[in-house]
Amino acid sequence: MSDAGQVSIQILGKEYQVACNADESKAVENSAELLNAKLKDIRDSGKIVGLDRMAVMAGLNLAHDLLSEQDGPGRVDEAMTMKLRLLRERVERALENGKQLEL
Repeated sequence: MSDAGQVSIQILGKEYQVACNADESKAVENSAELLNAKLKDIRDSGKIVGLDRMAVMAGLNLAHDLLSEQDGPGRVDEAMTMKLRLLRERVERALENGKQLEL
């Protein structure tokens, strides 16, 4: 990394130091804000307990959002939407039962 530095971010009230280039610091901060918001939404729903489980759901939600954007707004492939919904339901069931999920 050229011009490497650190940026301080907050996720669910915990502070983390992230190494990044100076020109990437704003993107890292924006990413942290988005992740923090997703995690708060999941936590506030009360359906999922545990930071690791919330992180998995936040990751799935963000991956779905990314795939949706890549296909263009409103043009997500129907089969992909179904697969993601089924995967999300499977993960939620496994997390509720405290089981290890095999992907």
